[in-house]
Amino acid sequence: MKIACAGSVGRDHLMTFPGKFTDSLVAESLDKVSLSFLVDGLDVRRGGTAANIAFGIGALGLNPYLIAAVGTDWADYDSWLTRHGVDTAHVKVSKDLLTASFMVTTDQELNQIASFFPGAMSEAREIELAPIIEKAGKFDLLIISPDDPDAMISHSQSARDMGIAFAADPSQQLARMDGESIKLLIQGAKYLFLNEYELALTIQKTGWSDAEIFSKVQVRVITLGSAGARVEEHGKESITVGVPQERGKIDPTGVGDCFRAGFVAGLAWGFGHERCAQIGSMLATFCIETKGTQEYRFTKSEFIDRFSQAYGEGAANEVDAKLAPRLIS
Repeated sequence: MKIACAGSVGRDHLMTFPGKFTDSLVAESLDKVSLSFLVDGLDVRRGGTAANIAFGIGALGLNPYLIAAVGTDWADYDSWLTRHGVDTAHVKVSKDLLTASFMVTTDQELNQIASFFPGAMSEAREIELAPIIEKAGKFDLLIISPDDPDAMISHSQSARDMGIAFAADPSQQLARMDGESIKLLIQGAKYLFLNEYELALTIQKTGWSDAEIFSKVQVRVITLGSAGARVEEHGKESITVGVPQERGKIDPTGVGDCFRAGFVAGLAWGFGHERCAQIGSMLATFCIETKGTQEYRFTKSEFIDRFSQAYGEGAANEVDAKLAPRLIS
């Protein structure tokens, strides 16, 4: 299965606040918020939604394509992803701009306040899928993750025009996009990935009902935080999958990206949606136990042992027959 990940590549600036954001919010003054949080730590890591998803798919032993616009500081990141199975041959490198930057502060309850500076990502709207497909061949699935909004809409339309199955993953860009843009993105998607809040925001911005949104796509995957994920497919009962027991909640940044990576890897291996969601949840658990979106490490035996504990020996045996993780170094 040929998988392409279109979206952002960035540098994550991860900060930790030792208190609770909510302790500094005054209900009667939310229309005039002016706050500053003194943080305890700062870590600069590789990130970006498309890069995180592609890295996760590569970490499981597959070879996804990355479609993104990056900056003049791309060389070391390129080497990292290439070593871990990601095909970066079709990435657009800006002549002038730096790679995008994501700045997020996480409090002790894992609530987050974040900002994103697009940098070279603003040039993603110049990327055309047709020339890439001429060189790489037709993709079996294109994941359209947060990116320059014009690029996201363009990729979605190109996928429809060329008959390429695509997964719409608007997540952080829902705050930036208007209702009509969101409609153009998700219409006709084979998969739509959202969390509960993003679903509510999509309903609010598009004016579509929950049922109308579902009717526009083939399969809808709603992540539910610590409650797991729900997979909805027309004509079938919804599937809800729980999460494995984590060994610690270090940082939630990138957890959703890892879930998508594991889910799509499961599709590539030919599994049904329940197993795909389980694989995604397992990879997301490794992510939340580490600081940074591409810093998790596991051997095949570690993955399978924990998968077996969470979902049973039979399920683990099925995944064991497919899993061929790369050594991450």
